[in-house]
Amino acid sequence: MKIANCKLFIGLVSLQLLITVNGRAQDEARAAWQATKFDVTVSNPGNDRALTARAVVMLRNVGRGAGATLSLRINPKAEIKSVTIGSANAAYQSRPESRGNAQRLTITLPSSIPGNESVTATVDYRLPVTENTGLASLSPIGSQFLPQSMWYPVANNAFAVRGADYAPFRLTVNGGGALSSGVDKSAGGNSIFEQSLNAQPFFVTGAWDRVDGGPAAKGISAFASKGATAEEQKQAAALIALTNDARSFYSSLFGSTPEVPLRLISVTRGGGFDDGGTILLGEGSFRRKQIDAMTAMSIAEAVARLWVGGDVPVRGEGHGVIRQGLARFLATLFLEKQFGAAAAESERARQRLAYAAIAKRDAPLSRTTPADPTYFNSVANKGAMVLRLVDHLLGRDAFVAAMRSVLANGKIDAEGFSLERFRAALVERGGNSLKAVFDQELDQVTDMDLMAGLPRQESGQWTAALRNLGSMEAVVSVRGVTNSGQVITAQATIPAHDFAQSVFRATATVVKVEVDPDKFYPQLDYANDVAPRVPEVAESLAEATRLYGAQEFAKSENLARQLLTASTGLQDARIVLGRALLAENKNDEAEKEFKQLLNERLPTPAALAWASIGLGEIALRRGQAAEASRDFTDAIRADAEYAATLNARAERIRAETSGSPPPIDESAKNFINQLDAAIRTGRQAEIGPMIAPGELAKFVQQVVGTQPEAWQTRVLRSESLDANRIAVDVALNTKQLGVEHSGTAVFIVARVNGAMKLNAIELFEVR
Repeated sequence: MKIANCKLFIGLVSLQLLITVNGRAQDEARAAWQATKFDVTVSNPGNDRALTARAVVMLRNVGRGAGATLSLRINPKAEIKSVTIGSANAAYQSRPESRGNAQRLTITLPSSIPGNESVTATVDYRLPVTENTGLASLSPIGSQFLPQSMWYPVANNAFAVRGADYAPFRLTVNGGGALSSGVDKSAGGNSIFEQSLNAQPFFVTGAWDRVDGGPAAKGISAFASKGATAEEQKQAAALIALTNDARSFYSSLFGSTPEVPLRLISVTRGGGFDDGGTILLGEGSFRRKQIDAMTAMSIAEAVARLWVGGDVPVRGEGHGVIRQGLARFLATLFLEKQFGAAAAESERARQRLAYAAIAKRDAPLSRTTPADPTYFNSVANKGAMVLRLVDHLLGRDAFVAAMRSVLANGKIDAEGFSLERFRAALVERGGNSLKAVFDQELDQVTDMDLMAGLPRQESGQWTAALRNLGSMEAVVSVRGVTNSGQVITAQATIPAHDFAQSVFRATATVVKVEVDPDKFYPQLDYANDVAPRVPEVAESLAEATRLYGAQEFAKSENLARQLLTASTGLQDARIVLGRALLAENKNDEAEKEFKQLLNERLPTPAALAWASIGLGEIALRRGQAAEASRDFTDAIRADAEYAATLNARAERIRAETSGSPPPIDESAKNFINQLDAAIRTGRQAEIGPMIAPGELAKFVQQVVGTQPEAWQTRVLRSESLDANRIAVDVALNTKQLGVEHSGTAVFIVARVNGAMKLNAIELFEVR
């Protein structure tokens, strides 16, 4: 299964990166280095399994002491050819970092560099790439190098307490065909990008069809896969329009617009990464029939970071709260304006659900680092929740004014946009009460749990007991619902570790009470906010899914309905409900639920996929094979999750078998037959040339290590993904070590320099 979300794979590899010790250096009498500009030149990244580069890094000593040495970090596999300081060769030592997985170059400077002075280091190196990943890949089909691969030298990497090095850069990729961020100044067959914002060098190569925004969306371009269909080009235009709307929204907040091109690039892996106005999106973002929640959020956050992090650098301890959390908070505000309050609340519900999974083992926001396994979940989701709470308590105008002041000050000094500075600006406007909120929400672990008791009638009015298990006072609204459905609201202040009560002056019977219905306060448990208690979302959703898998469809349906009664916008619950109804042969009811998912203003990729699968199954039951095939194709193109894609591919073949025969590309079929013959030999010399460079190393190793006694592949169907790649659905029958296996798989076959190669195996269900 391919990696579709850069945020996910950054988390998976984060433990391999280094925690630098320069975090508090500016407060100590010693040297501390910070990059001020990068100039990186890369030789043509073609078939050679190594990247050759020269990196010129300009650094300033931001500490108070003089520096006699300079430490740079780079990928541990990098082979250093030479290091110079200025124009003179420099002595250096290379050793592994004591923590993490980086190579540290300790460079002896010709003379000590005092505080606030600069130095220029040039490193010539070669970086072998054994196997392609979403972080670093070398292939004639498409290469990419993202900052998390440590492919260029830095003083501070992503694990530095005060943040990684972000600075203006110039990037040259000899041979052309590359995309990055910044202004494109390509010339002489070379790709050249000059980035004036604070950013990190990266690049991707490949083949795309470019779609430019019109006069209203000047400076925004989308790069769909080469050979993009008319529908994909239409979707690219819609993504450009969304990006332009986001840019306009933030311009209204911040009062200016950074002058940088915006690029939306379709990629097969690394989707979700963004920096300096360039956003990598999974291919599904261009193939879906409408904009989905994940893509919209990725674009909205990326555009917000043009101001917060790009135009003004984000530095200092707790930088993740700003770079990730503030960007997510602002992005949700944009979604609310663009798609409505319901779409924004669905996004906030997903943030709460994600954070609740790690809330009890989280570290304080101001001190958490990427070394903590909860980091990316915490700083993005809890960070956004805390800033939403502050925005609510302080007021939008004052909140925005504080942001603007910090941005203005951050452009003229080295501190940039720091959490400390933003916190001080907000407290200056909100006083001691807001300081108490920050002291708890940023410097302490989450311990708040708000509870509501059953309403009871006393002296002609209705009251409900409230409780706060947290260490901070909570000022909340309390919502009551009468037996006639009337909604009434009361206000309450619940002291820390104490009780309070809400009073509803209503003659009708109050049957339900909810504390903090807008969910401003981050909590450990949201299920007990309501009395009578409602199902806990994460556990109940898992249980409803389990019941469906156990074929207890009526129970699954009932639980899904309860979840939707409590959370009407919970798309995952509606997916389970629709599938349970379908399994119970309640076709009309199921169809209604699936169509409602497709009619969401901002559906998730999973909602698009499972709704299309459900409608396809209903069409099959009605004898509409062609319509069913189209629905299953829509589900596949949604590129949502492994189970949905596996299901849709199998059902599409079933639909096509009962109708017109599935399409099969004869050249791909012939290649698969040749691959079968090579695999049966069990020899690396036969199999290797049929695999795209840098791909499927483990697959080849397994086949070579246990030579198959039988390996027979039958092509079921094929489809063109773009100008150079074909997806081939196959049925496999194999025998290895005396054991027979059978099942299905999806092979991605690519044309490389006129020859076909196996480029990826997306699904492999051979048992």
